Amino acid sequence: MGLLDILLGRTKPVAPDLDRLFALPSAAVTLEAAAGFTPTGQGAVCFATVEGAAFEQTHREVRALLDADRDRDGPPVELRQDDYGYSWLVSHRAPDQLAPLVTDLHAVNSQMEVNGFGPQLLCSLAGFGDRSGRRLALVYLYKRGTFYPFAPLRGEPQRRDNTLELQVRAAIAGDLPIEQDLGRWFPVWGAPGL
Repeated sequence: MGLLDILLGRTKPVAPDLDRLFALPSAAVTLEAAAGFTPTGQGAVCFATVEGAAFEQTHREVRALLDADRDRDGPPVELRQDDYGYSWLVSHRAPDQLAPLVTDLHAVNSQMEVNGFGPQLLCSLAGFGDRSGRRLALVYLYKRGTFYPFAPLRGEPQRRDNTLELQVRAAIAGDLPIEQDLGRWFPVWGAPGL
């Protein structure tokens, strides 16, 4: 970064640290103790769709890699498109298998990165729920290397539970690097895995 960048207020982008995903299981213990949320066993990686044979080959490799780790009766890895045109690779595990789910998310991100599609990666999320039916996602922002909670309000489309999100932030701040800029806590409406 040069002097001109400093004067103009430009900052060097944070390099993604995918190993931060492995802190999710310890954060899940804290989250359960503090707020009663437990893993749902669902997680997803979101990326901007790119056309082309290389990208399709990467999709096939990632799905084959993740499906090879499942038994024949286990749920498959799914590729979904959302209403905004983004792709989601969704992994399903048993609720008590958060560590393998995190490994799946890490593998997808790593494979995309290795094949040159890192710039298309947007976020990863792991789903949580409580006994009253509330849903919550811990979202990892790939380009920022930080996490934030996202809690949609049940039964109210396009509304989120900001109070719960702030409570979760306070509870897990010691376990995960939390995104400090609340303007970057993007809603992931209808995200698979949530």
